[in-house]
Amino acid sequence: MSERLQCWRCGADLRDVPQPFGRRATCIACRAELHVCRMCRHFDTGKAKQCRERAADEVGDKTRANFCDWFQPRIGTPVPGKPPVSDARAALDKLFGD
Repeated sequence: MSERLQCWRCGADLRDVPQPFGRRATCIACRAELHVCRMCRHFDTGKAKQCRERAADEVGDKTRANFCDWFQPRIGTPVPGKPPVSDARAALDKLFGD
């Protein structure tokens, strides 16, 4: 598993995005908002409110920027079940050749 910060939507490397993420931070590749539940290390679809942090307020849209004080960017795999861009590219290259 990669230990780098990646966009929750497209898997792009976010090392050039200033830290900590402000509420208006966006991915340089796909322009997705980054201060979102889907990007947070507390995000868990198996938990109440889809969050491991019990004290956090519920957020309706997990893909839109919010003001959650518990937000901490997830390091590594960006979205469960969705491969990073580099993995998708490697799969395409394997299928169709370089």
